[in-house]
Amino acid sequence: MDLVNEIAPVSPVDEKVDVERQSASSSLSNIKDSTSDPNPFDDPDLAPYLAPIAKYEGYHRFDPKAHWTEEEEKRIVRKIDFRIMVWTCIMFGALQLLTTDDYNNGNMIFYLCFLTAEIPSQLVSKRIGPDRWLPIQMSLWSVVAMSQAALSGKASFFVTRGLLGVMEGGFIPDMVLFLSYFYKGKELPVRLSFFWTSSTLTTIASAFMAYGILHMRGVQALAGWRWLFLLEGALTLIIGLLSFGLMPPSPTQTASWFRGRNGWFTPREEVIMVNRILRDDPTKGDMHNRQAITPALIWQCFTDYHSWPIYLIGLTGYIPQSPPASYLTLTLKALGFGTFNSNLLTIPNSVLFIINLLLVTQLSRRVNERSLVGAIGNLWTIPLLVALILMPDTANPWSRYTVLTLLLGYPYVHAIVVGWASWTSGSVRLRTVSAAMYNVCVQAGNVISSHIYTSGDAPYYHQGNRVLLGLAVYNVALFVGTKFFYMWVNARRARRWDAMTGEEKARYLATTEDKGNKRLDFRFVH
Repeated sequence: MDLVNEIAPVSPVDEKVDVERQSASSSLSNIKDSTSDPNPFDDPDLAPYLAPIAKYEGYHRFDPKAHWTEEEEKRIVRKIDFRIMVWTCIMFGALQLLTTDDYNNGNMIFYLCFLTAEIPSQLVSKRIGPDRWLPIQMSLWSVVAMSQAALSGKASFFVTRGLLGVMEGGFIPDMVLFLSYFYKGKELPVRLSFFWTSSTLTTIASAFMAYGILHMRGVQALAGWRWLFLLEGALTLIIGLLSFGLMPPSPTQTASWFRGRNGWFTPREEVIMVNRILRDDPTKGDMHNRQAITPALIWQCFTDYHSWPIYLIGLTGYIPQSPPASYLTLTLKALGFGTFNSNLLTIPNSVLFIINLLLVTQLSRRVNERSLVGAIGNLWTIPLLVALILMPDTANPWSRYTVLTLLLGYPYVHAIVVGWASWTSGSVRLRTVSAAMYNVCVQAGNVISSHIYTSGDAPYYHQGNRVLLGLAVYNVALFVGTKFFYMWVNARRARRWDAMTGEEKARYLATTEDKGNKRLDFRFVH
């Protein structure tokens, strides 16, 4: 009997699905597989327990016997990059265009609302699909952003800040969930690095946009800052509305009136897309993309202590580089530069940031390492913080500017850790919540970082920099400790799993109550 039918017997109502699967797979069956990735469905004892559920949106393209060449897969990934990744980068850039930091650094109301909305946003996204929820989020926050043009006092300012936090909260983990439908675990961090590249480029572009728009003061009797909110909000609204048509629900659901009746991918390409994802991580087939997370599953995610080390990294991993960003502004003022020239002088650290971001993410992919590569960001920061601590107050401002530029251009490993959190989830349900939990910790870290530099320590913040140095050293230890923790867990499981016979493994998978990353056959990447 065919392994597909062994895994999921086809009922009469599914005959059309089975015929469609066979038709799409027939052109692949005689191709010699030249990919190096293992196929977990090759083991006849274990394959039935790894198969996707019948309601999985790509089930009709699932074929454990499908073969394809490495070149074919590369072509498809390039097509996904063009069709999916480019637009999601534009969407993420729109988020940065309206970031709170541009207008009121340290706005506590925004961050509290942002944190509160993270997990509820993920649950809504899982219920209705990120392809629907993300455009809704963008459209709503754009309307709120535009309404800031009518601000008339503190009350309206606080309300709009809170609403923006609610609307933007969850956007990043929602996007990670969406991209996990299209990319393998090892491909995701590189694509996420494109996100933060687009974000940094948007920061540079928005500085020039703001300079030009603010000079519109008096046009239609409006202040320049009111035009800023109106025009930037209108731009993100356009992107949000277009996203309703440009975001497909899944690799096998790209056909629509907007995207074309036949969709973006051929049946053969869909077979390759679905099976390469499931072979990389079979747990991606354990839920469909419109299946809600229950309260019991949410509690399981909160109590999943195997994910806590990554949450701790999110909480403190990026604090040492955050306060010096405001320090740079003070240094530029000491050099006598105005607002526009100060914006220009932030470009060097932004360019260095982009270069280091792309390099460190590619390094992680090439050496298949997350924890030790992830520590590079803080290792880069330590000597520069030491320089700031030891630098006398009478030092040349240009020397201080150089050190700060190097510090703020550090290798940003956020994309690596986000992908790491997604890959170690071991199930769709945990991946849905863990991405939000990690981002909650990152935003909580932003709140903590805002209280490290105090007015009594101004203007050079020697005491604050000592705190940042201590955190940077702690973060290096945390990354290394997380690696050893996952290595220890993997070794314990491997001893038990490898001691089992094939029949014992099959019986375990058939009867165990262990789910996701709790199963004995699951191994944590590190």
